[in-house]
Parts: sequence; structure tokens; C-alpha cells
Amino acid sequence: MAMDAERRQAELIEQFSAQAAALSSGPQLAALVLEATSHPALFAFSELLTLPALSKLTGTQYASSLDLLRLFAYGTLKDYKSNSSALPALLPDQARKLKQLSVLTLAESTKVLPYDQLMQELDVSNVRELEDFLINECMYSGIVRGKLDQLRRCFEVQFAAGRDLTPDQLTNMIETLSDWLGTSDNLLHQIQEKIKWADTTSELNKKHQKEFEDRVEEAKKSVKADNDLRGHDDFLSESGGIMDFEEDRIRPKRRRQPMA
Repeated sequence: MAMDAERRQAELIEQFSAQAAALSSGPQLAALVLEATSHPALFAFSELLTLPALSKLTGTQYASSLDLLRLFAYGTLKDYKSNSSALPALLPDQARKLKQLSVLTLAESTKVLPYDQLMQELDVSNVRELEDFLINECMYSGIVRGKLDQLRRCFEVQFAAGRDLTPDQLTNMIETLSDWLGTSDNLLHQIQEKIKWADTTSELNKKHQKEFEDRVEEAKKSVKADNDLRGHDDFLSESGGIMDFEEDRIRPKRRRQPMA
């Protein structure tokens, strides 16, 4: 489902980008900004800000439309209200969209949003209106998932779609990823060194084991040779004793002469 939503976002961005490339006049480009910021399924606007065609609005009487597009990319309803005099008036669809984006911004910092904070940020006067908005305009649209806790008077966020990153946020993310990459490289180097040390140690252990087994085998052969030699000597010694006994037995005895 998330992949479908991302695909839909990409398709809409491509569609509005193609339309902008075909336009040249300020009124047409301002109308395109109005259409994009009112579209019920579009929640990412930073790529549109980078379009060369829309940059033509800078310094013209329609520059406020470009400022409004920038607000939809990075700002909230509260930001609009603090600078409404310098921006075009919001249509109902734009106001609803900016409220949705404001919920996403709040969900970036905490997953438990108190009703009082939400009512203030979204310019909602009562809990019933707030809960209807969260259910019908946020959860049903798929940009957030969560649970309404009427007892604790808060909205527990389980999922929230990400918003466009501001240039500062993007810089910080790049720095964070660079630091992580450096740390990962160092860790990988340490792991490789440990693997090399383990391989070397294993080879030495195998060599020592082989030398030990060879010495044991030589010792066994030496002991066996000694035993064989000792057994042979004992056999010869015993054989000599038997032969002496046999010679004594078969040698004729002298007869003693009778005394006169």
C-alpha cells in the first residue's frame, strides 16, 4: 500500500512537471501551483520548487504563488496564519491539505499528539471536529495510521508519511549519513583485521598441532623400537640359559673310581 502511494506521488509530480514545462506566463504557472496544492493525493512539493519554469515567478507579481508552494513543501497551517497577508488566500481544498501536512509535521517529532495541541495547530474548535478530521482526512487518505484515545484525549500515531526535507534537514541528513558511512568503513576495516588475525592464528595453531602430532608419532615409534629391542635381548638371554642347561644334562658324568 505504501508503495502504491509513493508511485502515485511520483506520477503526480511527473504530471505537474510536464505541465509546468509547457507553460510560460505567470498567470498560467500560478494557476498550476493552485492546482497542485489543491490536489487531494499530492503531498510532496519540493521537486516542483526546483522546476526552471516555476522559478520564473520569482520577482514577479505572482511570486507569492511560489512562496505558497514553498510553504506547502515545508510549512504548516500555523506558518501560513503568521504570514497570511503576504500569501494568496487559501481555497477550502488548500486549507484541508495544509492541515493534513501539519499533522504529518507534528507526527515527525512525537507519536502521541494531545488533542489540545492538535486543535490549536489545526484551528479546530472541538474534539468531535478534530476526530472527524483525523479519521476522514488523515487515516482514510492513508497518510497516517493510529488510534484515537478519547479517555486520554490524544492521538497515538502508529505510522505517518514523510514530508519534504528542508535544505537544512537534507544537509544534516547528508552529514549524518556521511558520518555513518565513515564509522561503517572503520568498523569494516577492524572486522577485516580481526578476520586476518583469526586466519593467521588458525594457521599457526594448525602448524603447532601438526608439529605436536609428529613429535607424538616419533615418540611412539621410538618407544616401540626400544620395546622391540629389549624383547629381542631378553629372548637371547633366556635362550642361552636353556642351552647351557641342555649341555649340562647330556654331558656324560664321570664315574668315581673305587678306593683301594
